Amino acid sequence: MPSAAELERALHYPLADRLPPRGGAIEVAPGVLWLRMALPYALDHINLWLLRDHIDGQDGWSVVDCCIDRAESRADWEQVFASQLQGLPILRVIVTHMHPDHIGLAHWLCERWSTPAHECRLWISATDYQAGLYNSTVVDDVRAERSAQFFASHGLRDPDDLEKIRQRKSYYSSHVPAVPPTFRRLMDGNVLRIGAHEWRCIVGYGHAPEHMALYCAALGLLISGDMMLPRISTNVSVYEGEPEADPLTLFLDSIDRFEALPADTLVLPAHGKPFVGLQTRIAQLHEHHRERLADVLVTAREHPVTAHELLPVLFHRQLDLHQTTFAMGEAVAHLHRLWYAGQLARTRDAQGVWRFALG
Repeated sequence: MPSAAELERALHYPLADRLPPRGGAIEVAPGVLWLRMALPYALDHINLWLLRDHIDGQDGWSVVDCCIDRAESRADWEQVFASQLQGLPILRVIVTHMHPDHIGLAHWLCERWSTPAHECRLWISATDYQAGLYNSTVVDDVRAERSAQFFASHGLRDPDDLEKIRQRKSYYSSHVPAVPPTFRRLMDGNVLRIGAHEWRCIVGYGHAPEHMALYCAALGLLISGDMMLPRISTNVSVYEGEPEADPLTLFLDSIDRFEALPADTLVLPAHGKPFVGLQTRIAQLHEHHRERLADVLVTAREHPVTAHELLPVLFHRQLDLHQTTFAMGEAVAHLHRLWYAGQLARTRDAQGVWRFALG
C-alpha cells in the first residue's frame, strides 16, 4: 500500500501549502472563504467555509460547519466576525453532520446572529439533527456503560481502559453543550440558493447518520465535509447504539455518488487542504479498504479473531485510548462488512466476546 504522502502526491493542490491564518481566511472562489480552526486532538484542525449569501432581501453570509464549542473557537470566530464579514451578518448555519467539530458552535452562532427581523437558522439533515440533539441532552451514564460493554464484547478487556471509557460520561455534551431548538431540513438532491449560486445536497452514509455534502456546478466546488478527505481515510465505525451496523458498505457506496462530478472539481474537505483529483481519491479509498479487508481475512484464516486483535493489523501506529475507541469501531466495521457478505462467520465465546472466522 502506498504511503499517505505518496497517495497525496497523486492529487493536485491548487493552493499549494497556503493555509488560512488564525482568525483569517483565504478566498478559494468568488464569495467562498476558507477558514481553519484548531482542534485539541491528533486531528488538530477543521476547515470551515463562509459563503456570500442573500436571504429575504438581506445580504450576508452562510457558514458551513462550526468547530467544537470551547473558548478558543469562540475567540477565533470573533476575529472572523471582525475581519472577514465586511460588516455583514451571518444569515444561516449549514452543518454537514452532527459530529462535535462540525456542529459544536451551531447553537452559539445561531443565537449570536439571530435578530427580531431574521432568525439565523440551522440547516442540517433531520437524522443528524435528532442525533445531535439526543447526544447533547441525554444523560450519559448509561451510554458510557453500554459503550464499555460494547468494546468489551469485541475483545477490549483491559480493566483500566474500560473504566476510563465508563468515565467518559459527557464527551459529546462537553463539545456540543446545546443544539439549536429549530432547524431547516436538508435532504439528498435539495438545491440551495446561496447568494448567486445553486448548491446541490449529496447525501453520504457510514461516517454519520445522514451526512450532507454540497456541490456547486457553476463554481466547480464540492464542500465534502468528512466524506472525502485528501490524506486520511474517513472514520467509519460501529457504535454501541447500532451494534450490528454495516457502515463500511454504506460509506463505500456513498463515495461513489461523487464519481460522476467533473474531474476538475475543487474539493473543499473538512480536514486537509483543498484538492483536485476526486476520482483518483475515490479509487484510493476503495483500494485502501480492499487491502484492509484482505488483511482481516488473512488474520481470520489463522484463528477466530476479535476486533481488538485486529488493531495492530489495521493500524500501524501507537494509539492512545481516544484513538483506540475509534480504531475499535473501525475494526468492527471491517469485520461486519465481511460478515454480512458471508465471508466470515460470527460466534460468541464463553466470555461473551464476538469472534469472527472464515465462513
